[in-house]
Amino acid sequence: VGLLPTYDQIGLWAPALLVLCRLVQGFAVAGEISGASSMILEHAPFGRRGFFASFTLQGVQAGQILAAAVFLPLAHYMPTDQFNSWGWRVPFILSFIVIIIGWIIRREVDETPAFTQEGAAKPRSPVTEAFKNHGPDMLRVVLMSLMNVIPVVATIFGAAYAVQPAYGIGFHKDVYLWIPVLGNILAVLVIPIVGNLSDKIGRRPPMIVGSVLAGLLAFGYLYAISIGSVPLAIVMSLLMWGIVYQGYNAVFPSFYPELFPTRTRVSAMAISQNVGTAITAMLPAVFAAVAPPGSTNIWMTVGALAFGITVISAVACFTARETYRLAMNDLGKPEAAPVPEGEYMRLRDEALAQAARA
Repeated sequence: VGLLPTYDQIGLWAPALLVLCRLVQGFAVAGEISGASSMILEHAPFGRRGFFASFTLQGVQAGQILAAAVFLPLAHYMPTDQFNSWGWRVPFILSFIVIIIGWIIRREVDETPAFTQEGAAKPRSPVTEAFKNHGPDMLRVVLMSLMNVIPVVATIFGAAYAVQPAYGIGFHKDVYLWIPVLGNILAVLVIPIVGNLSDKIGRRPPMIVGSVLAGLLAFGYLYAISIGSVPLAIVMSLLMWGIVYQGYNAVFPSFYPELFPTRTRVSAMAISQNVGTAITAMLPAVFAAVAPPGSTNIWMTVGALAFGITVISAVACFTARETYRLAMNDLGKPEAAPVPEGEYMRLRDEALAQAARA
């Protein structure tokens, strides 16, 4: 992206290439979240999977902080014409460092014992098998993934509502840019705590409570914007997105993979999670349609929609089976029993199959 030619240089090819780059990034991230979550989960010791798998999303939030740490100073201190001309390219070009780090990691990392043990048993078509045998759980993941409505409200519609002149609120853009930065900093601290909690009380409680409370806080956040209170909007955003939403964000990297066996885990999670995420990507247009500039009670209308969607996610989570201690209990083994490396995931997959047949 940083090296793309401009519209003046190649015309319509410039935006076309930009869209292509974004599509490549989208497909990559879509597979990376599920693949990274599954790999961490299958390497993690029994009873600590929620804690270790939460690092996946902690890394996402930390990466966004690093991106902002590069982008915001450039945007603030560079003259506007220079930033618009070439300064915006600097953060993208610096990402070459990430390419090198990622390449080194992928050279050194080993496949998980659970995946290696599949051997010849790996399905020829994981996608087909996922839809055939795990359709109900994939639908649950789609509905639970609608929880992405919260970051949509916080950073996309909320930003438009607060900043765009048509809405008449008048927040300054520089002030509002700090809301996602502060939210991500708080999330980095909260995520491992919630992930660890899910190893003790289960995956569903933090996800359900986080979904419902985040939906309720959406009312307060949008109301704070509607009355033009920057401090209250920041506080409500930090509560809604930086803390409560992490009840979902920290746990789904362990909960989603645990719903599926090794044979189809990455495919089933990636497809269903990204279908739900794609649906939420359309929500800014829906919010703008039902609450356009000039309409009344915008905060109430959008807040009600956001809350309704989070309730759907919470209900879907409630109908899912608890997974954090499934394998050992279902197979009649004490939770503290020593399990050889790689053996745990095989036993857990057998338990999942037995539960599905039941």
